[in-house]
Amino acid sequence: MAAGRLKAFAALGSPPRPRIEQKMHVVVATHGHCFDGLASAVVFTRLLRAIEGASLRFTYRGCGYGEGQPTATEAMLKGDENAILDYRFLPSPKLTWYFDHHRTAFANPEDRAVFEERKDNGRYFFESEYTSCTKLIANVATTKFGVDVTPLSELVRWADVIDSAKFESAEQALDRTNPVSRLAAVIERYGDDGLLRRLIESLLEAPLVEVASSADVSRRYEKISDQHDRFVERVKQRAVFKGRVVVVDLTNEELESIGKFVTYALYPKAVYSVIIGRLKNTVKLSVGYNPWSGVALDADISAICARYGGGGHAVVGAVPFKLDELPRALEVAHAIAEELEG
Repeated sequence: MAAGRLKAFAALGSPPRPRIEQKMHVVVATHGHCFDGLASAVVFTRLLRAIEGASLRFTYRGCGYGEGQPTATEAMLKGDENAILDYRFLPSPKLTWYFDHHRTAFANPEDRAVFEERKDNGRYFFESEYTSCTKLIANVATTKFGVDVTPLSELVRWADVIDSAKFESAEQALDRTNPVSRLAAVIERYGDDGLLRRLIESLLEAPLVEVASSADVSRRYEKISDQHDRFVERVKQRAVFKGRVVVVDLTNEELESIGKFVTYALYPKAVYSVIIGRLKNTVKLSVGYNPWSGVALDADISAICARYGGGGHAVVGAVPFKLDELPRALEVAHAIAEELEG
C-alpha cells in the first residue's frame, strides 16, 4: 500500500521550486583609504537603489595609486553595472557609471576624448570645480535623478570639509576628540574592501556620528592614536624650512601612514608643505597648500604632481614611487619644493 502511495506521488511530479530572484550585481570601485571615497560610495549606493530598486548586490573595491594597492582595471569590472568613483577614469566599455572631481582624472588626452564621447549617456560626470566627489554625486542625485539624499546630508558635509580642508584652523583639522575625525583617520589607515563594505552598509542605515562612535571604529582608532602622536614628533624632528615651504623627509624609517595638516599646525607660516615618507609597499610624496597661511594660492599642485606621474587637486596632491625608486623620489621632492619657493 505504501508503494502505491509513492507511485501516485511520483505521478504528480516534483513540486515546483520557488523562483529565486536574480539580483543585479553592481561593482563600485572607489578611492580607498579616503573619507571622500567612502562617502562617495555611500551616496552612489543610495542613488542606484532609488533608480533600480532594492534587487541589487554590491561589491565594493577600494583603489589606490601606490605600489601594491589595487587599481581600477577592466578585470575588476565584473558587474552588470560598474562604477568608478573619486578615482582616475578607465576607458573601458564595461564602465557604466563614472564620477570624479580631480583635475588629474584623465591619464592622457585619449582617455579624456573617450569620456567626452560617452558623457551624453547621462551616467558619466566629471566636474573639477567640486571640492569633493561626494558633493558632486549628491547634487547629481538630487538635480538629475530626483533622489532625496537628505538622510546623508551630514556625511556629504563632512566629506566636503575633510577633502577640501574647510576647517577653521589646522588645530581643528587635527582634533581627534570629534568621532568623525577619528573615523576619517581609521579609513585612511584601514580602508580595505571588508571594512569599506561594512562602513558603507552602516552609513546607509545609521547617522554618521553613530557609526563613527561605534565600538569597531573606536577599537581601530585606539590602535593608531599613538602612531599619530609619534608622527607629529617625527615631523618636528625632520622638518626643514626652505623659503615659504616646509620640507619633511621621513624616509629614514617606515611609516604606517602620512598624516594630513600636521605641518600646518606646527608651522603656520608655511605656505606649502612637501612630505616624503616610506610606507610598507611604496614611497609617497605628498604636497599641500596651507589654507590658513594667509597667503593666496599661486600654484596648481595637481599639475605639478601630474608631471611626475601623480595627481590630485589644485591645493593638494601626491606622487607614488616604488620602494627602489627612493633616490628619484627624494630628487623630485626637492625639485617640487624649489618650484614652490617662488
